[in-house]
Amino acid sequence: RRVHGVVVHGDTVYLAGVVATKTAGESVTKQTQEILAIIDGHLAKAGSDKSKLLSTTIYLSDIGTFAEMNAVWEPWVSTGNTPARATVEAKLASPKNTVEIMVIAAK
Repeated sequence: RRVHGVVVHGDTVYLAGVVATKTAGESVTKQTQEILAIIDGHLAKAGSDKSKLLSTTIYLSDIGTFAEMNAVWEPWVSTGNTPARATVEAKLASPKNTVEIMVIAAK
């Protein structure tokens, strides 16, 4: 494989950019919901969870959808344990994907 989705090094979990598969082409809200569920699963398999997020980078194909994505992100993120976060506009690999999220977490 050219890229591995999850890498654990010591007590740190690195997730590659996660995109929606089932909801690709649908709304930013639905894609963000799917992505965060995928992230929850990857973190659990690696022995971590969202309360241990250290850093997050969110890529949006249109920064004008920031509020829509954030409306899903805010209730999902662990209160009191919010990670350092950057949100940037970027052309994503597939035009059907409008959101991509990459995270780093402690174990």
